[in-house]
Amino acid sequence: MTVSRRLREQVRQQAGDRCGYCLSHQKYVLGWLEIDHLVPQALGGTDNEDNLWLACRLCNSFKGKQTSAIDPRNGEMVLLFNPRTQNWHDHFKWDTSGTLIIGTTPIGRATVVALQLNNPLVVVVRQEWVTAGWHPPG
Repeated sequence: MTVSRRLREQVRQQAGDRCGYCLSHQKYVLGWLEIDHLVPQALGGTDNEDNLWLACRLCNSFKGKQTSAIDPRNGEMVLLFNPRTQNWHDHFKWDTSGTLIIGTTPIGRATVVALQLNNPLVVVVRQEWVTAGWHPPG
């Protein structure tokens, strides 16, 4: 199945035009934010609204078919952060420079690693966004 245009727009509005994982805003990324299947279709995920959220291309590609990952602190397998049902600030915070995402819970730490939320290319871009006053999001 494909996600209807109406449902895509509804998800976009619910997400506030931001990637659910790194919080990048649509107006600052190159290309369109994508519809992410929280549970990938390859693993039985549906096109229903409750399984959809916005993600930038990098986060979506790094996430791939993953739904869980290992917390680097305790070595336990945990579910990845779910931007539809969980609050970003309950699992992550920005470092003092505003360029690095710090996982504050097992879910947050595992998601930072699995989705490479602090990969060097993104950190360089975030530094420019901070300089321009566009980042971190409030």
